[in-house]
Amino acid sequence: MTVTNDQMGSKMSPNVQAPRRRLSSRQANRLELLTEAAVSELRERGYEGLTVRAVAARCGVAPATAYTYFASKNHLVAEVFWRRLCALPEYSSDTDSAVDATVKVLTSTVAIVEDDPAVSAACTVAILAQEPEVQALRDMIGAELLRRLESALGDVSTPELLAALLTHWSGAFLVAGMGYSPFAQARVELDRSVRALMRSSGSD
Repeated sequence: MTVTNDQMGSKMSPNVQAPRRRLSSRQANRLELLTEAAVSELRERGYEGLTVRAVAARCGVAPATAYTYFASKNHLVAEVFWRRLCALPEYSSDTDSAVDATVKVLTSTVAIVEDDPAVSAACTVAILAQEPEVQALRDMIGAELLRRLESALGDVSTPELLAALLTHWSGAFLVAGMGYSPFAQARVELDRSVRALMRSSGSD
């Protein structure tokens, strides 16, 4: 996931909509149905068997309509991850220590796919896709994660620490997504490495 310098300083609300257009309540409901149907399709057919057409059929939407929301299956899967990220609780140094809040922010993003192997495998592939719509969502995911980290770190937040934390998170997510270790183990290792990093930097 690429995080730009602009994102390092951005503040994003967790209810930011994906970059397609402002949605009416009917459109937002349809979007919800499509993402829910995508998760069901992934669990039954896996990433290779997933198609936007099959997702549309599953929730009774015309394929042409589905494609007005999602340009590809990668775009659809990336949206699933984005929505799960935005639904996570907020953690702040106001209520936890900076290190505890930071660990919660990063490990919770691993936990959202930990118990859903089909979704975790699909997200690993989809989020890295070089498609304009996916790139836009990937930038939003990176900016939202930075916003949450800044809130968790509070006064100890620095650009250098944020960059190091994102590197640890990206590595743990990628290693698990490639199948080298279970996501549950990646979450444990991420917890350990983040605490060690913040201890060595004097930020705990």
